[in-house]
Formats: sequence, C-alpha cells, structure tokens
Amino acid sequence: MSTLVGTGALGQRALREAWRTPEALFPTLFIPLFFLVVNVGQAGKIFPSDSTDFLQGQGYAAFQLPATLLLAASFGGSAMFLVEDIEGGYFDKLRAAPVSRTSIVLGRLYAEAVKGAGIAALVVLLSLPFDVRVATGVGGFLLLIVLTAIWSVAFSAFLQLVALRTRSAAATQSGSMLFFPLLFLTPNFVPRDLLTRPMEIAATLNPVTYVMEGMRALVLDDGWAKVGIGFAVAAVICAAMVALNVRTIRNYD
Repeated sequence: MSTLVGTGALGQRALREAWRTPEALFPTLFIPLFFLVVNVGQAGKIFPSDSTDFLQGQGYAAFQLPATLLLAASFGGSAMFLVEDIEGGYFDKLRAAPVSRTSIVLGRLYAEAVKGAGIAALVVLLSLPFDVRVATGVGGFLLLIVLTAIWSVAFSAFLQLVALRTRSAAATQSGSMLFFPLLFLTPNFVPRDLLTRPMEIAATLNPVTYVMEGMRALVLDDGWAKVGIGFAVAAVICAAMVALNVRTIRNYD
C-alpha cells in the first residue's frame, strides 16, 4: 500500500473516531472561548481601541484571538487514541500489515489537520460577536486557518511522540499540559516590546511567540514579515516532530 493511500485510509479512520466521540471536542471549543471571554472582560477597558496603537483600531478581542486559536489547536486527541490502539493490540496488528510506517504517523496527523482547520474556522466565527474582524481579508482568514492547522499537527505530533515513547495514557495526558506554560510565556496580553525585560527574553526564546505574532499580524494587518516567520517556525516544528515520530515508530519494539 502506498504512503498516500495508507495515510488517507488511516486518516479517515481517525476522523471517524473523532466523529463517534463528539464530547471530546467540547473542551476544544469551550475552554479557549472561555479564556477569550474572561481575558477581554478583564482587560478590554484597559486597552480601548481608539487610543491603543497596537490594536490597529480593533477591539482587544482581536488581539486575544490568536491565543484562543492556539489553545484550541492544542487539544488534539490523536495521541490518546494512539495509546488506546497500543494498549488494545491494534497498533501491533497495524505494524504487521503492509502499511508504511510513515502512513501510520501521518494518518492521525492528517485527521488533526482537518479537525484543526474546522475548529479554527468555527472559533473565528464565534468570535465575530466580540467585534473581531480579520483585517487582511478572505486571504488572511484562509492563511489564519492554515497556520492554526499546521500548529495543531505540530503539537499533536509532539503528543504522539510522547505516546510512542511511553505507551502511557497518563504520561501522554501530562505532556499535553506543556502548552499552558508555553502559552503564558508569550506576548499574550500585550505586544513583546511592552513586556518586562525578563519576560521579553523568555517570550523571544519561546517558538510559540512567533506563531502567535504571525496569527496576530493576519488579524490586525500588522506586517507580512511576521506572518512568514510564524509559518516558518510552525512548519519547522511540525517537520521535526513528524520526523521524530517516523524514526520512533521504525525503531518501535
């Protein structure tokens, strides 16, 4: 079976798994939107749109939208389903089948890309009542969805790597918590140049910062250079995680 065909077949299976467990998608939407409402409610009046330069004339919700998208994209369930396959013996049967190791990795990640794009589009639509608009237009909206999907694949690939290395649901679940400190070590509430020096250094060293700033540039029309950097960082992380997944599964005992 070719890699492309195997990836498509396993991706469809992963999407059916997600469709059969819609309750697993509820936190993916509820928690990010909850933080959007809370953050805007707490800081919206501190940063009025007509006197805050970094908002580019939009409300504070537009500034917070990228953090909401990143949070929504970091709830991928592929790794937990993978642990279930390992514990149930299906994973060993899959490795014995005429399916390439790359397809086994990419199948679930393909499903995460589809889910990530759909959830991102839904989050943007649900944020419209907060007076959010994507200043770069339809093209910018589509790029925002693609960038969110790439990050969803990158983070899901990281969790899959944890699952393959530990074969433990508890360890995989713990690995998903890594995103929260990474999210808060970003220019989440204000631009990077308004952070204290130690926090600015931490944010500069944090790769999530550049993905967030790329998304924010699309929402606020704040420069295409930041968009390019955001895509480059997300793509490099994604490629590295996929390569480590493939290497791990080929050496899987």
